[in-house]
Amino acid sequence: MARPSNLPTILLPITMNRNNNNGEEEYAKVNWDELGFGLTPTDFMYVMKCSSKEGDEFLDGQLTPYGNIHLSPAAGVLNYGQGLFEGLKAYRREDGGIQVFRAEQNALRMKLGAERLCMPSPSVDQFLHALKLNVLANSRWVPPPGKGALYLRPMLMGSGAVLGLAPAPEYTFLIYASPVGNYHKGRTGMNIYVEDKLHRAIPGGTGGVKSITNYSPVFRAQKEAKAKGFTDVLFLDSVHGKYVEEVAACNIFILKDNVVSTPAIIDGTILPGVTRKSIIELATNFGYQVEERLVPVEDLLDADEAFCTGTAVTVNPIGKGALGQKLYERLAGIQTGFVEDNMGWTLKLN
Repeated sequence: MARPSNLPTILLPITMNRNNNNGEEEYAKVNWDELGFGLTPTDFMYVMKCSSKEGDEFLDGQLTPYGNIHLSPAAGVLNYGQGLFEGLKAYRREDGGIQVFRAEQNALRMKLGAERLCMPSPSVDQFLHALKLNVLANSRWVPPPGKGALYLRPMLMGSGAVLGLAPAPEYTFLIYASPVGNYHKGRTGMNIYVEDKLHRAIPGGTGGVKSITNYSPVFRAQKEAKAKGFTDVLFLDSVHGKYVEEVAACNIFILKDNVVSTPAIIDGTILPGVTRKSIIELATNFGYQVEERLVPVEDLLDADEAFCTGTAVTVNPIGKGALGQKLYERLAGIQTGFVEDNMGWTLKLN
């Protein structure tokens, strides 16, 4: 990736020796075979700030040692939920190099979310530059090929103090990272509980952007579903209570005959997932008819196959199914470099 010419040179704040005596890169001391989807703190995070006094432009980003951040108790993110986050992964290829998957899509989605929440946002170039620095600084935490990925969490938050109901006067863009394995251990078929009383999003709300406010409201339904022995919870639309929308943190697809269907995002209640977008393209290339439409819950029950998609889960089947496995193998192959990327989706960092 070419470095944007308008960005300053940023030096790592700590000298790092990444190689052993044989010139090979050293890995962090992690049991890669037991790696789950949990937080493992890495070496560095990236921080960049923006003040309304400076014309809503992000400047002077830098890598800092991973650690706690300082926030006023009156910060906009704490009092009014003015915050967004993204999620994407960096993968180790067999040749030892590192690549990320469709990062520009996450940058563009963050910009759209920032507009919805009245926040300035980093440019796409700034986002990608920060991401590259973060991954390379934490490269020893990128798992060996086939052992997982380095999960990246870009965040944008109203960090300035504000008492009245208004946008914050200062914003912080931050990226931290953690090595992760499978979201659902072993990629076993998901067992989904359909929630018909609580709702994830409403038309005109923030369900279509990756706002932090979208996630804690699903905890109750998710907890109750898991207590009943289910893997996760599926939410229905809030207007009619009969159309499939999203699982707690991933999109959903169904297959009937040769038609792949997924809930349409036109009402702004469903997150336009990067993995969702990729699966639509791959399924089309495989010769399936793909429809983005209203999906009644009866269609899910009558489907030949169903599966969920997302950065964390990649492609995970609900029950069993050949198409979901085929899509998973192709997508994961592209992401990890085992399959040639003819789509132009991956960005090699070194």
